[in-house]
Amino acid sequence: MSRKPIHIIGAGLAGSEAAWQVAQAGVPVVLHEMRPVRMTDAHKTDGCAELVCSNSFRSDDAQNNAVGLLHEEMRRCGSIIMACGDKHAVPAGGALAVDRDAFSNEVTAQLKAHPLVSFERGEIAGLPPEDWDSVIIATGPLTSPALADAIRTLGGEEQLAFFDAIAPIVHTESIDMGTAWFQSRYDKEGPAGTGKDYINCPLEKDEYYAFVEALLAAEKTEFKDWEKNTPYFEGCMPVEVMAERGIDTLRFGPMKPVGLTNPKTGRRPYAVVQLRQDNALGSLYNMVGFQTKMKYAEQTRVFRMIPGLQDAQFARLGGLHRNTFINSPRLLNGTLQMKAQPRLRFAGQITGCEGYVESAAVGLMAGRFAAAERLGKTMTMPPATTAFGAILSHITGGANAETFQPMNVNFGLFPDIDLKNAKGKPIRGAERKQALSARALADLDSWLKAA
Repeated sequence: MSRKPIHIIGAGLAGSEAAWQVAQAGVPVVLHEMRPVRMTDAHKTDGCAELVCSNSFRSDDAQNNAVGLLHEEMRRCGSIIMACGDKHAVPAGGALAVDRDAFSNEVTAQLKAHPLVSFERGEIAGLPPEDWDSVIIATGPLTSPALADAIRTLGGEEQLAFFDAIAPIVHTESIDMGTAWFQSRYDKEGPAGTGKDYINCPLEKDEYYAFVEALLAAEKTEFKDWEKNTPYFEGCMPVEVMAERGIDTLRFGPMKPVGLTNPKTGRRPYAVVQLRQDNALGSLYNMVGFQTKMKYAEQTRVFRMIPGLQDAQFARLGGLHRNTFINSPRLLNGTLQMKAQPRLRFAGQITGCEGYVESAAVGLMAGRFAAAERLGKTMTMPPATTAFGAILSHITGGANAETFQPMNVNFGLFPDIDLKNAKGKPIRGAERKQALSARALADLDSWLKAA
């Protein structure tokens, strides 16, 4: 029996995951992507699920970390993003990081090979045609202006926006390993690592102070008038903006030296810059936490002040782009449909979730909701005790619509758990996280069996 397709706009992480989930359910999909007909300020290719910022999916620890738990929940739901991420993992300590090009190519190839997925290239300039009765808008934080304006008009309120920044990538061969060394923080091995997965560039106190001073004095990208009141997202703050908050801010942030020992001195450095492998060949490393809005020439000058990077050659310099997202708690219902026009669902970062994995997870749920609706099935919401449920609850009503800002998954979004330790006191710390994770996976399994 032929079925009308579900149209998905945007082939990023969320759109790719949504398309996969819909097709795997036996429903045809038309995946619309405007690249390369129209490029964005951040993308470089026309591939699906291109990673424009970091290559890290963050912690893969499903017992002690909420994003690691989300990884596992997505794996249990047959996620294409997690399967391709696992296949193209590169060493990153306790994190799951991927070869960004191989990962994108794999996602693209699998979607193109699926018999129920078809691609259409070109911009959807405005609201989708009325005869598209089921649409998932997964255009991400770089939604084209025409579609963004149409969504804003339909929603009846202004869109929110924030700035996002990109970290530089360095050619490995240009790093001075006579100064730098390989080590993961606390020697953690992680899903694809050995415990020596990061390149560490140490700074002594005087070097650190000089570096911070140079960051503050460097020439920065100037904003257009309409951008000047746009805030930064706290989870992706430019390094020089962090430096403005105080001399030690970086030393307690991306440059913290804890868990590291310089084998050349036998002691912990005053501060450290870490670089994480960016491709499977190990020929590229990205500067962890070093998103920046400095002008290109200034980036080269300032970053070469870092010991070990004095001769660094950059495969990509950092950058800054404006991201947009809707006020999901006000505009969306619990199954990610727009209240003003239920044929439209939203997924990914445009909903105000933050992070690669969170975006893909919302895409996964949107795809499952849309497929169930097309098949005439009643789909229950994922339990609020799961990572899926925690994210969904936050963006569709749990957050305050008046102060809504992008949010990564974290255990603070989960319902509390009433367990006591041997002394009769409520469990805390690692024990509580492990209990929340165990409950989440048990509840997820029950939900999947009932689906």
